Amino acid sequence: MPTTIDDLKLKVKDFCEERDWDQFHGPKDLAIGVSTEAAELLEHFRFQSDEQALALLNEPHAREEIEDELADVLFFVLRFSQRFEVDLTKALLRKIEKSGRKYPIQKAKGKNTKYTKL
Repeated sequence: MPTTIDDLKLKVKDFCEERDWDQFHGPKDLAIGVSTEAAELLEHFRFQSDEQALALLNEPHAREEIEDELADVLFFVLRFSQRFEVDLTKALLRKIEKSGRKYPIQKAKGKNTKYTKL
């Protein structure tokens, strides 16, 4: 059986509650956690060319570190959504729909231009 977002949220919830971390996981703290962990992910790629960045993913130790940082970002996203009852599936689908209106295929295909400039 595939793992669902709800399965992951429950795993994160149990992990944190076993450690009595609810007291440290307010919305501000969890948002900071997302940002901090995303910055740690970015550190791996800082000052790297595209080729060097891709090469990191082929180095087992570097790849594991990158995967750990991605997991940390996901952990904080899941924890935020679990603590404050955010339906991530619903939120993502709604955001994709909004982005589709901002970036219509006929204007945005193959471009990385911000929607205000299309």
